[in-house]
Amino acid sequence: MSLALSGNPGWPALTGPLRRHWPLLPLAGTVLLLLAPLPAGDATASGKVGPADAASLLLVFVCAVQALRGRVRALSPLGALVLGLPAVGLAVATVTAGDPYAALPGFVRYLQVFVLVPAAVVLLVRDAREFRIAAGCFVVLALFQGAVGVLQYATHTGASYQGEDIRAVGTFGPGDVMGMATVVAYGLVIATAAALAPGLPARVRRIAGGCALVLVVPLVLSFSRGAWIATLGAAVLVMALAGVRRALKVLVALTAAGVVLVGGFGIGSEMVAERLTSITQVSSAPDQSVTDRYTMWAAAESMWRERPAAGVGLKGFPAHRDGHSSLALSSGSDTAGAGQAYLRQPLLSPHNMYLLVLSEQGLIGLAALAGGWAALLVAGVRRYASDGSARGIRDCGLIAIGMLVWQLTDFLYADIGGPSTVLTGVIVGLAAWWALPSPDDTGPVASPVAGPAAGRAAAGADGR
Repeated sequence: MSLALSGNPGWPALTGPLRRHWPLLPLAGTVLLLLAPLPAGDATASGKVGPADAASLLLVFVCAVQALRGRVRALSPLGALVLGLPAVGLAVATVTAGDPYAALPGFVRYLQVFVLVPAAVVLLVRDAREFRIAAGCFVVLALFQGAVGVLQYATHTGASYQGEDIRAVGTFGPGDVMGMATVVAYGLVIATAAALAPGLPARVRRIAGGCALVLVVPLVLSFSRGAWIATLGAAVLVMALAGVRRALKVLVALTAAGVVLVGGFGIGSEMVAERLTSITQVSSAPDQSVTDRYTMWAAAESMWRERPAAGVGLKGFPAHRDGHSSLALSSGSDTAGAGQAYLRQPLLSPHNMYLLVLSEQGLIGLAALAGGWAALLVAGVRRYASDGSARGIRDCGLIAIGMLVWQLTDFLYADIGGPSTVLTGVIVGLAAWWALPSPDDTGPVASPVAGPAAGRAAAGADGR
């Protein structure tokens, strides 16, 4: 068998890229294993360790092994500070919690998502080509989950929404209605950035633009107001960075697609219009979900005022919620459909990442986490605007900035939870890869149209 393979002239062409990029396999697995569906009817599965989480642990392990062998990118002191500082806030919140043992699972989860996975991504993604491979995995995931979501809407097999099983949730199920909306939004932002990116081949930009248009449909059918707002904000910033002329073309195309789909074909037109209207009625005539969210926001603020420095401890919000909430808070949210019977889901978080961190980790944790995210955003935009040496990889900058802005905006309406949480760590890692360049980041692989010869030369130059 080995002789046959060695005699096959095409085999080296296949094994060459695999040998060169094999550390990316756990990273691709972390994203693409979210294609696997959750067990039907298990609404609690979103809180368990899934295949994507296992792949992220393998990613961290591979990074540690490669670091011991000296085969990772060099990390600047600023990069080490930004990526490592959240661990300090997490440790303080865990040690000072009323029950440190109960807080320990939260410490591990936060460490995984906001420290270990981002650091592994920064250290293992060696060049722009590998960055694009990672970003491409997000688009593949988005297209698959979006197709499942559209099918759910068309066949009335989705999650329950206003008495009908039409809400697109992909394979995540009704217990994690934000899962599909999140991954589809990631793919839409990445595809939009690639369609606008200067320097990419025209064929790549056209394919990316087509993917962006297709992904508008499942995002609309997710009926997720927070995902809509975050996607709009990220897309507008990406268009502004790419230039007015390019932005207008994409904006016209996306608007035309929305008008045709919702206005012409009537895809969810009444429900979409009602959902859009509800965004402006959050104070005058809020529905119960909005009332619950505001009540939990007030509870999180009350917890912080009680313990402003270190918060009530990781995983402490559910235990302290009732003591800080008003009677307006309901007992939970109703979930059903997509293969699951009716179930009442408890409200265990404030659905605002910043308030969740503030209530559980206090000012110390919020400064460490949100301060690092703000530093990445500022450094990323600054590099995109002024770094002439990064001109050949500006598509990576657009993608990184767009995804980070989406995540930071979405955190105003959501927090971590569910299988797609691990993707947050990958997003932060890719944003850090762009915003905090390594001293090693100079080489011919930076060009988006570099051929195989350039890739082989670069691989030889860095000793890999």
